[in-house]
Amino acid sequence: MVVPRAVVAQRFEALEAPLGVLERLPRGLWLGGMTHAHGRLVDRLEALDAWRQALLAGRLPDVTATESDQGASWPPPRLEAGLRARMAALELAGYCRDRAELSETVLQSLLFHLDLIVDYRDRGASTAEADAMALDAFAADWAERCGEMDELIAAFGDLGDLLKNTRWDSLRGLLRSTEWREVVRIRKLFECLPELARIIRSLGRARQAEDEAASSQAVQPVTEPASVLRSAARRLRVPELPGETRGVHRSGRVARMLPAEAMLLGHPQLRLVWHARHAERTLLAYEDDDHLQEECLRPAPVLRPSLRPAPAKRLEMGPMLVCVDTSGSMQGGAEAVAKAVVLEAVRCAHAQRRACLVFAFGGPDEVVEMALGIDAPGVAQLAHFLGRSFGGGTDICGPLERAIARLEEAEWQLADLLIASDGEFGATPALAERLHVVRREQGLRVQGILIGDRETIGLLEITDHIHWVRDWRRYGRPGDGQPARGEGAEAGGSPVHSRSLTASYFPGALRNPENRARSVSPEIAAAAVRAGRHCAPDVAAQPSTPPDETRS
Repeated sequence: MVVPRAVVAQRFEALEAPLGVLERLPRGLWLGGMTHAHGRLVDRLEALDAWRQALLAGRLPDVTATESDQGASWPPPRLEAGLRARMAALELAGYCRDRAELSETVLQSLLFHLDLIVDYRDRGASTAEADAMALDAFAADWAERCGEMDELIAAFGDLGDLLKNTRWDSLRGLLRSTEWREVVRIRKLFECLPELARIIRSLGRARQAEDEAASSQAVQPVTEPASVLRSAARRLRVPELPGETRGVHRSGRVARMLPAEAMLLGHPQLRLVWHARHAERTLLAYEDDDHLQEECLRPAPVLRPSLRPAPAKRLEMGPMLVCVDTSGSMQGGAEAVAKAVVLEAVRCAHAQRRACLVFAFGGPDEVVEMALGIDAPGVAQLAHFLGRSFGGGTDICGPLERAIARLEEAEWQLADLLIASDGEFGATPALAERLHVVRREQGLRVQGILIGDRETIGLLEITDHIHWVRDWRRYGRPGDGQPARGEGAEAGGSPVHSRSLTASYFPGALRNPENRARSVSPEIAAAAVRAGRHCAPDVAAQPSTPPDETRS
């Protein structure tokens, strides 16, 4: 007898239907869920799915097991209360909220530790002791991991995909290293520098912010109501002026009275009536008048166009290019502040889903380009950078050339540039002019973080705005050779009264438009010296370098 294929298929579907829950579970839970020692297979898989969904929602599942179905439910009722108490003490469900990979890892660990109960009993432990040993081992394992996650959250905020496919042994090794201790110290340091966080958040030109840009020079044409004087003709009626006779009215004018009134003057008695009417101005007289036309100026409303400052929105939330000075002059507190800038830039870029590229520069050809992200390799690279010491010379040309090259790529065209340094460098005139062209044509904004005692010509020429970290000395580590002084010479701040010493005492050294207009080329200056003159002839007529917007 041959069984039809349709009948065979229906029989297999009926047998496989209880295992349909596997389609809802991730493949990482299939093997452990099907080979686990506690509970029946189908009930265990259903319970695993319920626990996974509850952990993704940030809570523990509802209690459904009873003592009567101890062999069917998972976990068994004798283990469930203790398991819930330990997970609640660790607040493990809160860590698993919206993190599918972490929830899967927690359930895999739970299956592993509960399977060890049999081994504990084979070693002579009672059932209660074996249960407690398995639950305590699970709690101890995740207590350590929760502490590690707390450190990562404190350093980077939202972990994102950091825990996705993460090897916990390698992550644990990183978090126990001296380099990670430096990351934690730098993160605490940045809490004392809130102004730097605001500067980093404002970088980029991807979208408009809510507030308006205070430095906006844009104007817009508007029409506003105004009043002008326009010529208009006006007719004025002049009464009692001979011109046009309109009728008869009562008046005291003898020249325009009616003949009937004049006859009263010839009568000996009625002439007194005439005098009475004349005194009362009630004589019947002709009414006449005339009109005069004149030109006058009258105000008229009009709409007048005018130019007003446009309320331009401040641009922010774009890619970030960060140049960090790692030369030997940055050792001590300046080095710590520079590392804090890098850490906050990476943290801000990760939280706001922005691209961030860091250029760590020292001497010539000593430029390290790092695309740091919050993943296992990125955290390791960041910890390595923050854990090493700075040294070497200073050459700003290399990182600036790389940053300008990046701005030509579509991904980085809306980026802003941040330079964190003590300012002890100088860009070549050609590179400074090239950077100025990019700022003017592409809208690039260059922010400077001065971690030193004074502004330098090199920093003034390439930045739009400079934020001075005056008390950078206080952030050095104990024993690094830097005295912890602070706010002024006594407390650790800058002993210099002003950061603008060059502009105050050597204004002629700045390459601003006024100084450039009075400057000549080296060839002309050399010819003047050889000729014995103090200045070259026709200085004003000599071509000078095109001016830029360098501040004085």
